[in-house]
Amino acid sequence: MQNSFIRMFLNNRVAWIYILAGGFVLGTILLALFWSSVTVPIPHIIHIIIERTTGHVWLTDVPANEVPIIWNIRLPRVILAFCVGASLALAGAAFQGLLRNPLADPYTIGVSSGAALGAVIVIFFQISLPILGVFTQPIIAIIFGFLTLMLVFGLVKMTSRSMAIETIILAGIIISSFMGAIVSLIIALGDQSEMTQIIYWLYGSVSLRGWSHVQLILPFMIVGSLILLYHYRELNALALGEEAAEHIGVDVRRGKIFLLIGASLLTGSAVAVSGTIGFVGLVIPHLVRLVTGPNHRHVLPLSLLAGGGFLILTDLVSRTIIAPKEMPIGVITALVGAPVFSLLLIRNRLGRRKTA
Repeated sequence: MQNSFIRMFLNNRVAWIYILAGGFVLGTILLALFWSSVTVPIPHIIHIIIERTTGHVWLTDVPANEVPIIWNIRLPRVILAFCVGASLALAGAAFQGLLRNPLADPYTIGVSSGAALGAVIVIFFQISLPILGVFTQPIIAIIFGFLTLMLVFGLVKMTSRSMAIETIILAGIIISSFMGAIVSLIIALGDQSEMTQIIYWLYGSVSLRGWSHVQLILPFMIVGSLILLYHYRELNALALGEEAAEHIGVDVRRGKIFLLIGASLLTGSAVAVSGTIGFVGLVIPHLVRLVTGPNHRHVLPLSLLAGGGFLILTDLVSRTIIAPKEMPIGVITALVGAPVFSLLLIRNRLGRRKTA
């Protein structure tokens, strides 16, 4: 019985895809922890993590200077990069499925623009609330992201009671453009140092972040991911169209609300801790669908894994390609994502012509 189960598992193509995705994530984590200006052997990395998490000592000859490098600098940065990439890719897969639009990504709904506006306001006015302290910027960014979501919902309800997909996209574009204009105005009003700081933050980065930022994004990532992974059936049903989904017993309006809340939680928290990082939520779900097909039961979790591993790898490139300086991670994702997405569009167009 056990041997037959193992054979069935090994013959399952999707199971191999999950194994490869997990191996990709693990490999990028170890590579990012190992490779930088100071290389740390992988056995030492494993020892430091085990000792810090369980208290057990595996090796006795680990240099003392490697402990803070791995535990205080690289590991929280790697985990944060994974959380941000996984959140953006998972939210992108959900938005593309919900809106039935391959060009949709976490920024379509306008939540990222609202979160970016909140963070820019904190930077520009040097706001530091006594209770929140260093958490002022990310918390206010998340609040602005939710306020933007409510604004989009309000605009949609005023124009369409059925919450039509076209209306949601249009409302998101309108609100996003408005928020972007306010951000541009703030940048124009600032001095040179403030302008440089804001623009660099808008490019996106996970540098100079620690365990506090990981603790901040993790609850939102877990809740948002669970919401989306639980509602994968609604996404599969919505791919057939709203009317068809209602005929098979899906509560379309309730499903849309949960999917938008889950995706917005992921997007808002990711933008709050890392700035605006584009193309992750746009390209990664496309690549996953090419491998697995359109079933969101597999698209969602694999997008989470692939997006997290991709951003870890991108962050490694951003901090080593022009070392000792760092390039904003958003620049790398744009340089990689734009050509890849263009090729995907060309491939789809050629495929449609052949079909016709």
